[in-house]
Amino acid sequence: MNRFLLPALAALLLLAAVFALRTGLVATSPDTLRALLGDAGRDAAAMAIVELRLPRVLLAVLIGATLAQSGALTQALFRNPLAEPGLIGVSAGAALAAASLFAFASSLSWAQTPLALPLAAFTGALLASLAVQRLAGAGDYTSLGTLLLAGAAVNAFVGAGVGLIAALSDDTALRSFTLWMFGNLGRSGWTELAWTAPPLLAISLWLPREARALDALLLGEAEAAHLGIAVEALKRRLLLLIVLGTGCAVALAGMIGFIGLIVPHAVRLLVGPGHRRLLPASALLGALLLVLADTAARTLAAPAELPVGVLTALLGAPFFLVLLARWRRSVDLL
Repeated sequence: MNRFLLPALAALLLLAAVFALRTGLVATSPDTLRALLGDAGRDAAAMAIVELRLPRVLLAVLIGATLAQSGALTQALFRNPLAEPGLIGVSAGAALAAASLFAFASSLSWAQTPLALPLAAFTGALLASLAVQRLAGAGDYTSLGTLLLAGAAVNAFVGAGVGLIAALSDDTALRSFTLWMFGNLGRSGWTELAWTAPPLLAISLWLPREARALDALLLGEAEAAHLGIAVEALKRRLLLLIVLGTGCAVALAGMIGFIGLIVPHAVRLLVGPGHRRLLPASALLGALLLVLADTAARTLAAPAELPVGVLTALLGAPFFLVLLARWRRSVDLL
């Protein structure tokens, strides 16, 4: 089973991407392939694929993979299967920056540029996570318990700021912010792909180097140190990777919940806790789920578009409840 899981997930992801490219308001035909190989401007379907669907599918793959891997890293860092990247303030900081931009966009000329929202959201995510780490750090030691408490405090403070800005915003800004909050890949284009792909790909290429250290960390910090792992340096690297990956994803697509929580769980049930297989399998499954969810989001209510975060939550919440029920039964048996 383990041997064929990665090829099977890769094949399913390829099929899902092809399905997403062929699905939409503009119908495709056999002539579309010829138009793609020639002049895409001669065929409306080819234009839709090249300019709209292809960058969107590629970004869905990158963002889904990153969110799933960030979730796996967070669960390994805290040694808690219920942990997810939002605990360290990334999503909340991005939400505050995005809310501020939507509220004041009409009075700021630079806020109308395509990259204004992603850059503002990423900056907010970075600042919030740095605040959490600063509060949790004590010299050269980072207490994970204190990190959780600092994350809860920063999330609560930032959430209050988001609520205040939302209450003072006009209806147009409030609707735009609400749609962003629930996740949306409608802003995806080649420009966004060009600046998002390099850091996300770099993170995915780096993560296999951390697999052994992550496996050791699951045993405990003291045990990992006895195995020769520089635990504090590892924790700082993991936090940096989580912040960069989740920050880029949230900045571009808004807040897409549950992928970072349920995907590592599902993969762990199939391949076990070893990160050499867990991380790439999580990336493939996360990418597959987000491609399918985004395809459904833009087609189920066409020409309107559903928030993709709502669909991932509808999928993730029942899965989470099943996991909780299984955990309760295992506790009762003990």
